[in-house]
Amino acid sequence: MPAPLDTASLAQLFTNARTHNGFAAEEVSDATLRQLYDLLKWGPTAANNCPARFVFVKSQEAKARLKPALAAGNVEKTMAAPVTVIVARDMTFYEHLPTLYPATDARSWFVGNDAMIEETSLRDSTLQGAYLILAARALGLDCGPMGGFDKTTLDAAFFAGTPLKSVFLINLGHGDPGKLYPRGPRLDFDTVCRIA
Repeated sequence: MPAPLDTASLAQLFTNARTHNGFAAEEVSDATLRQLYDLLKWGPTAANNCPARFVFVKSQEAKARLKPALAAGNVEKTMAAPVTVIVARDMTFYEHLPTLYPATDARSWFVGNDAMIEETSLRDSTLQGAYLILAARALGLDCGPMGGFDKTTLDAAFFAGTPLKSVFLINLGHGDPGKLYPRGPRLDFDTVCRIA
């Protein structure tokens, strides 16, 4: 049985971790991004369907393509971030199920079932984006997840002619503590939970 993480590890992943709005000019290496994916890929999804796809936007050319899709309040911090991750979902994720979930014909659950494809791809790609945040924090990186962008514009710039659709964005790097907003409150256990 695994032992609970120590207090410092829990703080790094949750209690001291923050949503960052500014980042140091320190590069995030391609090797670190590969390490990041190699951690997050182990997070569970329904029938191991793994619908998320990730675009690590680093180059000035790619940032220029991203910029027109951003809400005004997200432009400056995103252009300054070392990396912006486009978390997307593959609407044909089920084509990989014979490899990812060989125990049964899980592909047949999805073929022609648009509602199930929509629900599953959105839920599980969002889960995988959350795993990315935790993996990044575990590797000593800071994150600034956001939803303020125009999906149609972004998808045209990055995913035209593909079955991919954007879900949300994550700025990634080493956070600048001077650009943190005051931490927002959270709801307590009794407000949001019950034990049945």
